[in-house]
Amino acid sequence: MLAAGVQAREKVELSAEDGKTAQMVASMVSSRHINHPPIDDALSEKLFQRYLEVWDPQKLYFLQSDIDQFAAEQDKLDDGILKGDVGFAAVVFERFRERMTARAEKIPAVVDAEHDFTVDEEIPRDADELPWAASEAELDERWRKRIKFDLLMLKLEDKKDDDPRKRLKTRYRTNQVYIDQTEPHEVLELYLSSMTHCLDPHSSYMSPQTLDDFETTMKLKLEGIGARLKYEDGYTTVEEVIQGGAAAADGRLTKGDRVIGVSADAVSDYVDVVEMKLNKVVDMIRGKKGTKVRLKIRKEAGGIEEIELTRTEVKITEDEVKGKVIEASDWTPGRKARIGVLRIPSFYRDFQGANRGGDFKSTSKDVKLVLDDFKREGVEMLIVDLRWNGGGALQEAIEVSGLFIPDGAVVQVKEPGDSVQTLADEDADVYWRRPMVVVCNRFSASASEIFAGAIKDYRRGIVVGDRTTHGKGSVQNVVPVASRLSLFAQDRGALKLTISKFYRVNGDSTQNRGVTSDITLPSLLNHREVGEESLDNALEFDRIARAEYRQSSNVNDAVVTQLRSQSESRVAEDADFAHISKLIARFEQRKNDKVISLNESKLRAEEEELKQEKKEEEEAMKQAAGSADKDIFPNDYYNKELVNITADYLQVLTNIQASRK
Repeated sequence: MLAAGVQAREKVELSAEDGKTAQMVASMVSSRHINHPPIDDALSEKLFQRYLEVWDPQKLYFLQSDIDQFAAEQDKLDDGILKGDVGFAAVVFERFRERMTARAEKIPAVVDAEHDFTVDEEIPRDADELPWAASEAELDERWRKRIKFDLLMLKLEDKKDDDPRKRLKTRYRTNQVYIDQTEPHEVLELYLSSMTHCLDPHSSYMSPQTLDDFETTMKLKLEGIGARLKYEDGYTTVEEVIQGGAAAADGRLTKGDRVIGVSADAVSDYVDVVEMKLNKVVDMIRGKKGTKVRLKIRKEAGGIEEIELTRTEVKITEDEVKGKVIEASDWTPGRKARIGVLRIPSFYRDFQGANRGGDFKSTSKDVKLVLDDFKREGVEMLIVDLRWNGGGALQEAIEVSGLFIPDGAVVQVKEPGDSVQTLADEDADVYWRRPMVVVCNRFSASASEIFAGAIKDYRRGIVVGDRTTHGKGSVQNVVPVASRLSLFAQDRGALKLTISKFYRVNGDSTQNRGVTSDITLPSLLNHREVGEESLDNALEFDRIARAEYRQSSNVNDAVVTQLRSQSESRVAEDADFAHISKLIARFEQRKNDKVISLNESKLRAEEEELKQEKKEEEEAMKQAAGSADKDIFPNDYYNKELVNITADYLQVLTNIQASRK
């Protein structure tokens, strides 16, 4: 019997219109991608492998017989797409759902079975090493070990009043519910994105629904009730009420409340949303500013309550530029420096607002506001924090870079056909002239690397952090698959396509190699496979000619060498950094492990080490969230060293100026 709110599953079928979308995407890929790839048998074979991995990456559902049957189409997928036939995408999905449904009937008994956690058994760490299962019996054995591993991991959490078996059954049931609610546009998106990912990691197809979410992210605002929701145990649950939104102003909706019914227009009957897919519930709750929505809520404290709210425009502030002023002496006694921390979580820009003219949301505007505050507060040194900044709008990277350098080249872009265009800051004014430090990690990518590279090449400041940045040196353009100019044109989503590569003004691509730090601090991220070079089908590093630009005199090799030496001496004596070095050594020892133990005592010991290793990353992630109620630059050992480096930098520059008098 299906739970309330869950409709009987219907077979997913892709339409002739979906086929037309695929044809248009294929044509755009061939004509606009930087490499002008042909849609041919070689691409078809890559697509075949990648699409199977999308649905069954752990090789727990498909049998070798399924793969053999699918293989008849392995070199024909290109022909199908060019003809507008994407039936293979639905066939694979339906077979996967069939296998998952059959497996769901077996899972409860395996979960409830007695498992001996003292036996020395193992499972492969990487499913790529596994062949597809030859029989149901072989697949059953894989599942026995998988469920044993999942139970063991839940057991190791040592949560009181918690039943690991119940939690695991709920987890697998949730997976089934999600798959049964998969819609045709999601299958098409995964299929066409599998094709574009065969060309490079960043090209993808976005369905109209995904495109809408993407545009919302770039604007940093949405229209709705102002609540962050999550799917938990079959319910859409309130994770956070966002300040400034309708729900916060009303005051009745609180964290932990469960949404069980929605009337999208506040007039129609409630739609039961228990076990409904989260994105569907969110779509019903969102709506134009000024319209009303009614929610039926099961309160965390008990009872049912009905709430009517008027939708408002909600600003998403967690990715917004923020600033903080600190005194170095408050962090390290005896240090003298008034430091402004400028946190840039992403390079956002409201493109639609910019096209309309007038006021619109952008990173460069918000950076100026923070810098104005810093000037008023007498800030002497600037730390620009780009950790975890995955990029964003190229135009914003150029405009933000221009705030710190005189007019001149910021980035070079190589277009298809190898023509090179230099994109420059055309404003001769330098908005911030005082010294600066740029902090990056392995997740600082794309637009972040343009900014860090420009600051380094102009010698405008020093770059500190992980060994290098992410290494994403390609440019993507989001282009509608069908023209939006006509009122009658069908919305076919958009193609995010790699159309060019960008290069620093010194001629180096940031692709794969990123922007190296002048001063590297110990970090586990330096040793994890998290950079561009670890991604499938990543474009290669190369160089072009140097652009014309004038370097600043703020930084030279002697200054960097002195600062690096001083930092290395402190780090060598610091207990927290010493602990990170030990974790790195243990991580390197385990890096080549091919299997995971299912012996409780062995796995418990390994998990304890892993928890310690993850602590550094988790703390950085919490810091990087940057929401209004969180400290954007907490006083921890890593940030303390950044403050010391910045104070050293100020002292070195002061000494240089004094020697010239």
